[in-house]
Amino acid sequence: MTPFSLLLFLLFFAANIAFLSAVTDPHDAAALQSLKDSWQNTPPSWDKSDDPCGTAWEGVTCNSSRVTALGLSTMGLKGKLSGDIGGLTELRSLDLSFNRDLTGSLSPRLGDLEKLNILILAGCGFTGNIPEELGNLAELSFLALNSNNFTGKIPPSLGKLSKLYWLDLADNQLVGAIPVSTLTSPGLDLLLKAKHFHFNKNKLSGAIPPKLFSSEMVLIHILFDGNQLTGNIPSTLGHVQTLEVLRLDRNALWGEVPSNLNNLTNINDLNLAHNNLTGPLPDLTSMNTLNYVDLSNNLFDPTEAPVWFSTLSSLTTLVIEHGSLRGPVPEKLFSFPQIQQVKLRNNAFNGTLNLGDSVGTQLQLVDLQNNQISSITLGSGYSNTLILIGNPVCTTAISNTNFCQIQQQNTKPYSTSLANCGSKSCPIDQKLSPQSCECAYPFEGTLYFRGPMFRELFNVNMFHSLEMSLWVKLGLTPGSVFLQNPFFNVDDYLQIQLALFPSSGEYFNRSEVLRIGFDLSNQTYKPPPEFGPYYFIASPYPFPASHGTSVSKGVIISVATGAAILVLGLVGVGIYAVRQKKRAEKAIGLSNPFASWAPSGKDSGGAPQLKGARWFSYDELKKCTNNFSDSNELGYGGYGKVYKGTLSDGQSVAIKRAQHGSMQGGLEFKTEIELLSRVHHKNLVGLVGFCFDQGEQMLVYEFMANGTLRESLSGRSGIYLDWKRRLRISLGSARGLAYLHELANPPIIHRDIKSTNILLDENLTAKVADFGLSKLVSDSSKGHVSTQVKGTLGYLDPEYYMTQQLTEKSDVYSFGVVMLELITAKQPIEKGKYVVREVRSVMDTKDDEHYGLRELMDPCIRSSGNLLGFGKFLELAMQCVEDSATDRPTMSDVVKAIETILQNDGMNTNSTTSASSSATDFGVAKGSLRHPYADALPKKEVNVSDSDAFDYSGGYTLSAKVEPK
Repeated sequence: MTPFSLLLFLLFFAANIAFLSAVTDPHDAAALQSLKDSWQNTPPSWDKSDDPCGTAWEGVTCNSSRVTALGLSTMGLKGKLSGDIGGLTELRSLDLSFNRDLTGSLSPRLGDLEKLNILILAGCGFTGNIPEELGNLAELSFLALNSNNFTGKIPPSLGKLSKLYWLDLADNQLVGAIPVSTLTSPGLDLLLKAKHFHFNKNKLSGAIPPKLFSSEMVLIHILFDGNQLTGNIPSTLGHVQTLEVLRLDRNALWGEVPSNLNNLTNINDLNLAHNNLTGPLPDLTSMNTLNYVDLSNNLFDPTEAPVWFSTLSSLTTLVIEHGSLRGPVPEKLFSFPQIQQVKLRNNAFNGTLNLGDSVGTQLQLVDLQNNQISSITLGSGYSNTLILIGNPVCTTAISNTNFCQIQQQNTKPYSTSLANCGSKSCPIDQKLSPQSCECAYPFEGTLYFRGPMFRELFNVNMFHSLEMSLWVKLGLTPGSVFLQNPFFNVDDYLQIQLALFPSSGEYFNRSEVLRIGFDLSNQTYKPPPEFGPYYFIASPYPFPASHGTSVSKGVIISVATGAAILVLGLVGVGIYAVRQKKRAEKAIGLSNPFASWAPSGKDSGGAPQLKGARWFSYDELKKCTNNFSDSNELGYGGYGKVYKGTLSDGQSVAIKRAQHGSMQGGLEFKTEIELLSRVHHKNLVGLVGFCFDQGEQMLVYEFMANGTLRESLSGRSGIYLDWKRRLRISLGSARGLAYLHELANPPIIHRDIKSTNILLDENLTAKVADFGLSKLVSDSSKGHVSTQVKGTLGYLDPEYYMTQQLTEKSDVYSFGVVMLELITAKQPIEKGKYVVREVRSVMDTKDDEHYGLRELMDPCIRSSGNLLGFGKFLELAMQCVEDSATDRPTMSDVVKAIETILQNDGMNTNSTTSASSSATDFGVAKGSLRHPYADALPKKEVNVSDSDAFDYSGGYTLSAKVEPK
């Protein structure tokens, strides 16, 4: 054999040895290598090895040797999507969004990804037809192909995607009719679980098929605006009573608006503008939640202002321009509490415009340009924009007033303040962070809100709530969000420039950009409800250039030759060692199935030390949930989906199944379940068991038959909560929270107290949930818990924004907000108003009955007669929501106060519908005979001395830094 042949043999042999030792399945590795070869700008880690699972290629998620997720949002990829993507047969999630230079057509081989659950290609440059083969993706629940250049028709095969809840095809060049099923073909009418039909900004034509809608559907957003649709609005649309946003504007629809559209009692946003609709103006009197309505530029019959002009008190914006309205404008319209804009230009309103003295406090604009208004009566309550140009009244003595002249908006649209940064400037490719006042490279893009419920572009509170929700829900540093230049574009979407800044340094790392991009493209981030449905288009992120060193071919050959010879010498030893290791691992696995929970080289202590909880196999939980069927699904949260299951003994349980991105390391998960299994109290949701099997992490809890407190307060559960029941619920949840604060050693700070985390069992006993997903701290670090935001907007301690610390008093603040929910039934932030601020502004202690809160109170209790202890309860709630933590009571003080209210009313605070024991002894010195929560604990778990720290956890010691996910 020649030296050259020997070298080739050695190199081939060495390559095969490397191949045999690789972690990644060879078919998956080949598919990813093909993708890498067809793309430019792949992450640098993709160049470090040929083993994506073994060396952790960025954006690639593996389960064992198989690739299960590919997330490369905003990576600046260039090229085409190779058909070899179809080789990743275990893929569950594919996100290539916001890579504008990914072009070409989609391969039919995407249809081979039969396990795919999420497909996001939004904001790319793909062209051609949407492949029919996507209809083969039977597991698909989320499909976002918006903002590309797709042409052709919507494939009828998409109707086979029975699990689909999100379908976004907006902002493409799609043509033809919306497909519905026939005897030989599927259609979109079969998507009974879909909540989102986003087909706006295409070239769809033909009539909206009546068959498309039915009473079985659960759609909440129908966005068909900006197409070429013709024909009548189908009356079947009125059967979709879950609908919240309906946009049919900017089409060519004709005929009368069906009368049963008035059945859509959950609708917030209705836009039928810019069509050819005829007949009477639609009756909207039953749409009690309607915020925004636009019926402009149609051909409706001439009529006076309809009755609903004076009855829909939830309205924020009314727009009917270029219509046939006549007669007087109802004075009542201007007094609605939420009304912000009334735009009725180019109609035939006449008579006197009476704004009166009861104008709504939020009213900013009244535009009646080009009507027949002959006189005006202004009260003292309105001083904002009024436009009357083109009315007879402007030919009279008031012609020189602002009302009769072209007016400029005096208030500039909102922009995040940089006032604290002085006159500091940055290089042209960087921007100033509002949080640190340092120059950095932000993650930028544009937010498009497709159905906002407001029209004020200078509402500081509204946009500040958006900033807060972005940094909280995206896990960013407070103040790291910059909003700029909000305006309503030609599509009537609220468009806002967004910049997100890294918490430190000049750059985000790639994993942070991937995470943020996924949260925004996958709709994991939910904005405040007033902003409505949205989509996001990201700009390419300017990652720092990597500077490599070139190596000559001669050096490469020399190194390869030496490496091959070395490999030959180690092959025998290596194979032997691998075989021995596998034998040892198998033996350990048989004797100790929990050994794999330990990090390499450490002892995990074997099986978790559980008390009152058990281990479940994956197959057990699969069976008790009917294979995790959709019919068993209870809800969906940040951790993952929650299923109802029935164990073999008939016990009902709630099973939280961790989703991709929520998985913990083995030792972290062990810590979590050891904590959860040992924290026992009547007012805490108990852990039944867990599953750590077949790559799954699941937590099994006791099932709460009556759902969340929020569901009952909103009326969705059908449970009537009178005042006494609300007091008992507040007492029970306060006891559970006080237990976490004052019996756990180190204390447990919940960090996310809210009405959806307070559950009600069959007896309406309140139980605090999700405390295991909290922060544990030792006494020495009490008062400084975490710099990571976990709370929920509206419940978050205001001191956090200054100190970036969460304490027990942060939980007290959140609990105070829940107390105000019990009084008002309102969510913390509703229609841009914050319940704490609203209560504080109207509270009047001279009003012995309602303390000035009559209009804010839940009508269910307002009309129920004497509310014993109401004043004391309200005062306690307001103490809990004091801005300064030092002014707030402890949770034990809260327990005592609520018990006193109940006892003064002669109620037994130890009854079955609340936690047991009196709080009069709460906070007694160590060694005392009795603790107020002792009745809820086994006797041996009551001792909380230093020597028995966390004794109720079986002597299990926790570091002050432990933070379960």
